[in-house]
Amino acid sequence: MKNIYLNIYKPNNLNLRKAKQSINNNNIIVMPTETVYGLAGNAYSDKAVKKIFYFKKRPYFNPLIVHFNNLKDLKKDVIVNDMFIKLYKAFCPGPITFILNKNPMSKISNLVSANKNTIAVRIPKHYVASNLLKLLKVPLAAPSANISTKLSPTSALDVVDEFGSKIKFILDGGRCKVGIESTIIDLTGIPTILRHGSISQEKISKVLRKKIIINKKSKKIKSPGQLKLHYSPGIPVFMNKKRPKNNEAFIAFGKKIKSAKNIFNLSYDGNLNEVANNLYTTMRKIKQKGFNSISVCKIPNHGIGIAINERLKKAAYKWKK
Repeated sequence: MKNIYLNIYKPNNLNLRKAKQSINNNNIIVMPTETVYGLAGNAYSDKAVKKIFYFKKRPYFNPLIVHFNNLKDLKKDVIVNDMFIKLYKAFCPGPITFILNKNPMSKISNLVSANKNTIAVRIPKHYVASNLLKLLKVPLAAPSANISTKLSPTSALDVVDEFGSKIKFILDGGRCKVGIESTIIDLTGIPTILRHGSISQEKISKVLRKKIIINKKSKKIKSPGQLKLHYSPGIPVFMNKKRPKNNEAFIAFGKKIKSAKNIFNLSYDGNLNEVANNLYTTMRKIKQKGFNSISVCKIPNHGIGIAINERLKKAAYKWKK
C-alpha cells in the first residue's frame, strides 16, 4: 500500500543517511525500538534536547534515556560497574535501561539528566535503531514519541496520531515487538527497579544473584516513568473490572472473551506478552472510536503482567475510585 504520509520514511540506507544529517543539524527524528517508538536527538546538544522537551511538553525535571550503539560508546559517558556488566552480558542489546553515574568527561547535555550526576542509558535491539546509531558519532536521547503522560506509540502511524505533521522525519520500522517501555534498574547503589518491563525482577535477580529492591514511593525523579499519571489514553481508565458499564469499552483477554463493538480482546491465547504488545494500540483505538472510558479486566500480576499493571495503575491514577 502506498504511503500517503509524507513524514514517514522506509528505513533504507538513503533514509538512514537523511536521518543522520537531520540529527547532525540538531533536528529531531522518530526511530523505532523494540519497546516503543522514540523521539530522538543528539544527546550532546542542548539545542536538540530542548526540542525533545518542547515537542513532548515534558517537564525538565523528568530525565531522558540515552541510546548507544555499543558498550565502548556507552563507557565514554557513564561509569560502569560489575552489576552492569553482568546484566549487559545477559540482556543487551535489549529492552533494559540502566541508571549509572555520569562520567566526569561526558559530553551528555545536563538537560538530559535533569542536572543530576546519573544518566539513564540503554542499547536498543531493534535493527533500525541499531543501524542508525552505527552511522552516528553521537548517542541519542530518545524518550517515547508521545506527548508527556500520554500513550507511547508502537507504530509509525501512532506517532502521526500523536503529532500530526509536526515531526518531519519518522523512520518506519513496523510494529514494536515488546510494545511497552524498557525495564529501568538503578545500579548506583543497591540494585533497584524504577520501572517494570519485559525483563522481570526475577530474571535480573537470577543474574545478579541478589535481591532486587522495587522503588515504590521515592519523591526523587531519577528516570522516566516515575510520574504518578502516565501512559494515559486521555479518557478514564478503571482496573480490575469484571464487566463494562453501559457505553464503556472493556479490555480483556482469553478464549472465553469474544470481541464485540465495546469489548477488546488483547490475546485469545491468554498470552501476557501478547497482552503487553497490544495494550497501547488497543487503548489508542478505543479513544479514536469515541468511547468515554475504559474498564480493564484483572491482569495476573506476574512476569510481564507486573509491568502491564504498573502501566494501567498510572493510566488510571487521575480517575481512581
